[in-house]
Amino acid sequence: MTTATDAPPLAPAPEQPPAKPRKPRGRFTPYWLLLPGLLWLVVFFALPMLYQASTSVQTGSLETGYKVTWHFQTYLDALGEYWPQFLRSVLYAGIATVLCLLLGYPLAYLIAFKAGRWRNLILILVIAPFFTSFLIRTLAWKTILADGGWVVSTLDTLRLLDVTSWLGLTEGDRVLATPLAVVCGLTYNFLPFMILPLYTSLERIDGRLHEAAGDLYARPFTAFRKVTFPLSLPGVVSGTLLTFIPASGDYVNAQLLGSTSEKMVGNVIQSQFLTVLDYPTAAALSFILMAAILLMVTFYIRRAGTEDLV
Repeated sequence: MTTATDAPPLAPAPEQPPAKPRKPRGRFTPYWLLLPGLLWLVVFFALPMLYQASTSVQTGSLETGYKVTWHFQTYLDALGEYWPQFLRSVLYAGIATVLCLLLGYPLAYLIAFKAGRWRNLILILVIAPFFTSFLIRTLAWKTILADGGWVVSTLDTLRLLDVTSWLGLTEGDRVLATPLAVVCGLTYNFLPFMILPLYTSLERIDGRLHEAAGDLYARPFTAFRKVTFPLSLPGVVSGTLLTFIPASGDYVNAQLLGSTSEKMVGNVIQSQFLTVLDYPTAAALSFILMAAILLMVTFYIRRAGTEDLV
């Protein structure tokens, strides 16, 4: 009888072939995907910025040519001569931004919470002006605010023109070619830039938070002040930035709806580049405007407390 000790030994397991080394994943794939965007920024942003920076410190003329002489006095001369246009640009853009916020927030709130099945239609109506040229939309306001039109007649009947004249926004019974016309054009053209970020921010708010506020006996205004508005602050900050930044550098509205007394810094830059042909001054004004906006935006974001936008 064979016992367990007499059993034949087990055959050794066949050797496994060595595992093939894994091919390394493309570590540089994300960088290759970013390359087109980086090239676009370099070619159409960084290089023009460097060129404008060198232009701002040049001296010379079109006849003799321009040379880089590091003439930083151009910045002081430009700021000293055109500071009224800078202040006017900030003032007009600030007023237009406040008006866009006052007009856009209720509409964005309506779209986010009350529109229901009409939401998509209202959103289409908000962005519909973008299908028309910026220039044509601004020219349309010349007809709307024309002397003898129904807008001017209504304001005159309500005696509102007396108030705006006292504030320095209009002149007598005329609205066109006044600061009020420029502000109206800026407000209209940049209003969608305020509404869309506000709507996006409001839509993200959980509706159960409003129900919880009501369960805690909060009145509608208190619930809005304590819940809705604080949660929509990122949209408020985004909308005000998207409105104020392009409005402060705009020159089309002041050119078409204003007069020589309402020129903004954008009009000065455009004139220096294309009419006067003083390229160093135009480049210096551009950099001063950009630096001023950057400082104001940084301060505003810090004060608003939305660090995620920095």
